[in-house]
Amino acid sequence: MGGIKISSIVISEASGPKALEPIAFAVHALTSLPTTIRSREQKGLRLENGEILEREYTGPVLEEALKRNCIVRTVPQKGVYKGKPVVVTPIRSEEGQAIAALGIVDLVAALELSDIFQGYPDVIEEVEEAKKRMK
Repeated sequence: MGGIKISSIVISEASGPKALEPIAFAVHALTSLPTTIRSREQKGLRLENGEILEREYTGPVLEEALKRNCIVRTVPQKGVYKGKPVVVTPIRSEEGQAIAALGIVDLVAALELSDIFQGYPDVIEEVEEAKKRMK
């Protein structure tokens, strides 16, 4: 019988890698960047090149974002992504608690924007103004 099947994604602080997989793959597909995710209570996933490389993954920046409940942009001094810029954001509950953390290798941070946009001075000016507002 041709009924409609409704699917949903529900995660919590105890979600394991299998529950986090759809979110990780969606972000990875959008960015094509190395992607990591874990819940507060369980290790998670590490994806690169469209494949899951680890199903029990954690990293120092994922853990920091969970602990501080804020976005963390840094270059880790240890772990798989040591020396590479990363950005990690918490995934929060309705109450605002960090229940999971999602991260990507931040290749944009490694690029020199002025070199990329040499022929577009308006873009460089706009980026520089945005940087000033962020400080």
